[in-house]
Amino acid sequence: MLAVWAWHVRVANVGVVDVGWTLSVVGLAVLYAAAGPGWPARQWVLAAMTTIWGARLAAYLLRDRVMGRPEDSRYAALREAGSIAARGRFLPFFQAQALIAAVLTAPMLIVSLDRAEAFSPLTAAAVGLWAIAVALESVADRQLERFKARGPGRGAVCREGLWRYSRHPNYFFEWLVWVSYALYGLSSPFGAAGLIAPALMLYFLFRVTGIPATEAQALRTKGDAYRAYQRTTSAFVPWFPRRAA
Repeated sequence: MLAVWAWHVRVANVGVVDVGWTLSVVGLAVLYAAAGPGWPARQWVLAAMTTIWGARLAAYLLRDRVMGRPEDSRYAALREAGSIAARGRFLPFFQAQALIAAVLTAPMLIVSLDRAEAFSPLTAAAVGLWAIAVALESVADRQLERFKARGPGRGAVCREGLWRYSRHPNYFFEWLVWVSYALYGLSSPFGAAGLIAPALMLYFLFRVTGIPATEAQALRTKGDAYRAYQRTTSAFVPWFPRRAA
C-alpha cells in the first residue's frame, strides 16, 4: 500500500487506493494458499475465487475511477473538509487499508491452516453463493456504466435493472461475496472467527466509506431527484420499490 500511495502521488488520484486494496486482498489469499500447511485443494479453490473476484473488481475500478478519470468526489470532499483521512497526504489512510485487508482475509488464513482432506457441504454452498454474488455485482456495475456512458445529465438517477430494486446493489452483492468467504471457512477449526470479514465489511458499508459517503455526494449532485429515489428504493437489500408519497 506504500507503493500504491506513491502511485497516487504521481497520478494525483486517491481513487487508486481502492485498486490497491483489492489487489492486496488477492495477494494475501494467494500467499496463504502457497505457504499454508492446509489441504492444497481447499486452499487453492478459495485463492482462485478471491483472484477472480479481485481481477474483475480491480479492472472495473481502474476504468471507473482512475484511467482518464477525475478523482472520486468522495475523496476530494475528504480533502476539502480537512478530514483526518486526508492528513499526511492520505498516507495513514492508505496504510489503514493494508491493515483492513489483513483483517478481512481471516477466512483465507483459517482455510490455509485446515489439514482435513475433504470438502464440506458448507464449502459447496459458499462456492455457489460466491458465483451468484460476483455475477450480480458485475451486472450492477455494468448497468451503472451503461447509464453513465449515455450522459444522462446532471441530476439524473440510475433506476435501471438492479438499481430499480436497490440504491446500492453493487454494495449488497459485494457484501455477499464476503459472506461466501466466511461460509467457506466456517467448517474449519476456528472458522467462526472468519465471520469478522462480512461483519466488518457491513460496518464499513453502512457507517464509513460506503453508503454514507456515496449518498451524501449523490444528494449534492442530484438533489431532489435522489431524495425521491431514497423514498421509494431500498438502501441495500434489493426489494420491490415503494410507491412515491
